[in-house]
Amino acid sequence: MNVGVAHSEVNPNTRVMNSRGIWLTYALGVGMLHIVLLSIPFFTVPVVWTLTNVIHNLGMYVFLHAVKGTPFETPDQGKARLLTHWEQLDYGVQFTSSRKFLTISPIILYFLASFYTKYDPTHFIVNTASLLTVLIPKLPQLHGVRILGINKY
Repeated sequence: MNVGVAHSEVNPNTRVMNSRGIWLTYALGVGMLHIVLLSIPFFTVPVVWTLTNVIHNLGMYVFLHAVKGTPFETPDQGKARLLTHWEQLDYGVQFTSSRKFLTISPIILYFLASFYTKYDPTHFIVNTASLLTVLIPKLPQLHGVRILGINKY
């Protein structure tokens, strides 16, 4: 008997980005991060945009591509413990609306950061490197790839 289990999904990580209002909450969270950074008096606007981009992408990388498993006890007999959240999202189906949203959002933030930093070379390099760290792991060709080879779950 599973006490306190109220969901019908085998793995709730698979459908979390399809929850009602999650995209708006995500955008508001990024906006709040930007406002908090703007309120720090000694940061200039270009530095704030670069920091917003880097912090967002660092968080996205850690939570989507570095941490494996689920925060729930799932009845999938341990299959999800080897997968990152990105690999679990939408049951591993590529090019869903959730995956497109999570791919487009750092690109939009990158364009905003580049525009507001006036393409300053230092900020541009930092923002581009930050963008690549979250876009490369999202490539469908890298789904299931591990350091020591390919993991066929």
